[in-house]
Amino acid sequence: MTPFLAEFIGTAVLVLLGTGVCANVSLPHTKGHGSGLIVVIFSWAMAVFAGVVIAGPYSGAHLNPAVTLGFAACGLFPWGDVPAYVLAQMCGGLAGALVMWLFYRHHFNLEENPDTIRCVFCTSPEIRKPTSNLLSETIATFVLVFGIFYITDGHLASAEGDLPVGLGSVGALPVAMLILVIGGALGGTTGYSLNPARDLSPRIIHALVPIRHKGPSDWGYAWIASVGPLIGALLAAALQRLILA
Repeated sequence: MTPFLAEFIGTAVLVLLGTGVCANVSLPHTKGHGSGLIVVIFSWAMAVFAGVVIAGPYSGAHLNPAVTLGFAACGLFPWGDVPAYVLAQMCGGLAGALVMWLFYRHHFNLEENPDTIRCVFCTSPEIRKPTSNLLSETIATFVLVFGIFYITDGHLASAEGDLPVGLGSVGALPVAMLILVIGGALGGTTGYSLNPARDLSPRIIHALVPIRHKGPSDWGYAWIASVGPLIGALLAAALQRLILA
């Protein structure tokens, strides 16, 4: 397992499970139809947990170009590895969204509202105000990346060397909990993209796959869901460097 492959698989699982819960809650004739926001934000948090558990031992489980950018800007990750990580994450997002569509394809064809179909794949603002929407994504991703800076790797220094502490894979739980509270507290305006691989990659799949009542992919909004997270990550890195200076 190489870091590139780990980022690809981890992000694919994250997007498959995350967009999968959106499909289960939103599309007609599913077992979870209409189950609501709590199911969505909890399942997205667990989707992140699953991706981190898979990729963590091999790549550090960034699973998000904004996280990779934030770590590089903070001096915690080599800039030379950024392009490969981002490519793996974006390709993983494409793969995860494609598998999700294959899984729910018959349910997609029963949905007549093109907005509902699109919002299974990618985010959309409740009130379309580009400046405010960009600010929402920036603030939410700032909280995510700044919080990740303070999640430890579960080791305790001792006279005998570094001793592992925690509960193995449950060490990924703090990241999931952070995603959970961001979704509950800051997800109400735009649907909290936080991640270009979570929004842009599935949006591309939405544009490509055949769905009976599919509408446009809303490319006019797409940049906000990707640029906002990158700005938030850079601001988190800047504050972290200032604190550590």
